[in-house]
Amino acid sequence: MSTPVRPIAIIGGTGPAGMGLALRWARAGETIIIGSRDAERARKAAAALQQRIGPFAKVSGMENSAACAVADILMFTVPFEGQASLLKKLKPAMTDGSILIDATVPLATSVGGRASRTLGIWQGSAAQQAAELVPDEVSVVAAFHNLSADLMGGDDPLDCDVIVCSDDPDAAQLTRELASKIPGVRPIDGGRLENARIVEQITALLIGLNFRHKSLAGIRITGLPASAYR
Repeated sequence: MSTPVRPIAIIGGTGPAGMGLALRWARAGETIIIGSRDAERARKAAAALQQRIGPFAKVSGMENSAACAVADILMFTVPFEGQASLLKKLKPAMTDGSILIDATVPLATSVGGRASRTLGIWQGSAAQQAAELVPDEVSVVAAFHNLSADLMGGDDPLDCDVIVCSDDPDAAQLTRELASKIPGVRPIDGGRLENARIVEQITALLIGLNFRHKSLAGIRITGLPASAYR
């Protein structure tokens, strides 16, 4: 008996981060649904990826709510300012047992238009805010904050670790497995969801470093045993 396909719906998937993840996972053989507020925009983005990857790619496009209704793995790649309103809208479409992988970073923008720090969130982190907004039967995982969207949208392996935080061990394990499908990425168990506030803050640090050094740096954690990456 064949294993049922579990599609990954990338909510807000037409942006650079969403398209980069879609590209990498589709190349790895995953079934991808690109979600957008505009269904036609989502379909055009899916068609562009299909043309780039080849006929074997399993990529389609839908409006965000429709994508949530047909997938139980939801990758959330929406700017922080739209996180709360979109999750409230999508809540009725989320099925019990779904996993929401949240990559939201609450960035504050400086006068020059460059994100330089994270905003204070009453819940502690954007991921914890997401956990309050989704149904109780949906598990939230914080991950993929520190990957360069520009590099993900390219063809070369990445050189970056992905720290995965969640209060649901099974959801965290699935997320780490997905991260390991991206060439050059090592997934790391980052512990409970409350640790997402630290991971989110690293993104602001990386943005500053990359701005100053004209780079696309990620992070690597050294000295951990091999079991940390499983």
